Amino acid sequence: MAPSLDTIFAALSDPTRRAILTMLLEDDMAVTDVAEPFEMSLAAISKHLVILANAGLIAQEKRGRVKWCKLQPDALREASVWMQGFGQFEAINLDAFERFLETELAPAALPGPDEDAGEEAPGR
Repeated sequence: MAPSLDTIFAALSDPTRRAILTMLLEDDMAVTDVAEPFEMSLAAISKHLVILANAGLIAQEKRGRVKWCKLQPDALREASVWMQGFGQFEAINLDAFERFLETELAPAALPGPDEDAGEEAPGR
């Protein structure tokens, strides 16, 4: 069974796990090499690797005495397809949108006692 989007995005939510995936873009790595740049225990890195493996983002295999990690790039396909659905919308100018909403949702300005509706007072 393929991991759910929730599992994939939960795995991607941690900056350490994203850094590990970036490292694995280069090549397969031994677990000890994955752990090297991080200031945490090998056990903590192993927990991150289990989460990535459970999400299907990496595969782990034993080669002799060494455990290796390999990126599984196809695992991101479902997440990528889901995110591309949002690419169909053009970026909006939020300030302009807010001004538009204020104008549209504001109660109609009622003319004051000295003003006629639709005519500007002299001097304006």
